Amino acid sequence: MSDKRITSPADSEIHRGHHISKGNIVAIELFYDDDADLSIIQGRKVAVIGYGSQGHAHSLSLRDSGVDVVIGLREGSKSKAKAEEQGLKVLTASEAAAWADVIMVLAPDTSQASIFTEDIEPNLQDGNALFFGHGLNIHFGLIKAPENVTVAMVAPKGPGHLVRRQFVDGKGVPALIAVHQDPKGEGQALALSYASAIGGGRAGIIKTTFKEETETDLFGEQAVLCGGTEELVKTGFEVMVEAGYAPEMAYFEVLHELKLIVDLMYEGGIARMNYSVSDTAEFGGYVSGPRVIDADTKERMRGILTDIQDGTFVKRLVANVEGGNKELEGLRKENAEHPIEVTGKKLRDLMSWVDRPITETA
Repeated sequence: MSDKRITSPADSEIHRGHHISKGNIVAIELFYDDDADLSIIQGRKVAVIGYGSQGHAHSLSLRDSGVDVVIGLREGSKSKAKAEEQGLKVLTASEAAAWADVIMVLAPDTSQASIFTEDIEPNLQDGNALFFGHGLNIHFGLIKAPENVTVAMVAPKGPGHLVRRQFVDGKGVPALIAVHQDPKGEGQALALSYASAIGGGRAGIIKTTFKEETETDLFGEQAVLCGGTEELVKTGFEVMVEAGYAPEMAYFEVLHELKLIVDLMYEGGIARMNYSVSDTAEFGGYVSGPRVIDADTKERMRGILTDIQDGTFVKRLVANVEGGNKELEGLRKENAEHPIEVTGKKLRDLMSWVDRPITETA
């Protein structure tokens, strides 16, 4: 078996099947299909709890890989018809958990604890495996599995439609695996087998931990991808409009064109983006970017990370759910009423190439 090494410019390393360190950078382990035994998952009965973006991709790809799979949904779920149209057997979450020996929980984070308590835990048996697509509920102790149950994670690093499309095309999306609880010593082999069955081994399967996956995922969402980007765009819009520029012009410059930049970064990193934009844009970014994101911003980001690590954020998330999502609904309403949303809806009426959300076309 060849040792495939990928070294990044940041002086980190990825070794296949080896865990090494270089300076303060800890390497990660990378596995492929020939490191996994597909027959392991083919010999198990898998229940996928939830049939959303990831649920449909996992279940259909597992089925196509020769795995015996059912879908577990709560009574009255609107996803039942969709799953049955794809030829999948649908049971209640409780029935699916009782039938399976590997249970993959792909329901929303905020629903998982109640589903586990009500539908899964009463049906767990010695030797069962409980899998997750995200580590939040396990890492922060919202779900505590019996000690005789294997607890692991398989998390493709892409949306469900991409995971499925790549699988059908004979390719794959890189996937993370982690093992939290391993009473029989089979956790990693089982996770590798599952990840291979949904196409992860065609691209690369990366070993991580529940802690690392959860905390990095939450930080990325809050500080950069969702929270940080959203506030940057809204603030840029406000500055331009308050200075007397037309809201439509501000919208184009700070929101609409963001996709062009992100696509370039997605395809080839920050260097590709800077190579592709004009010299004026590149130079302006270098001299002005640090005025927007400075040392104080970095320190506040560290505060966000601390709130994630010590459980402060999750406590607030749980309190919101227990309070009937009142805080979330209030924040949604406030955000929807921002002037950039009003301007954007009007301008998107001019863009026939943009797929309109149901909320704008109804």
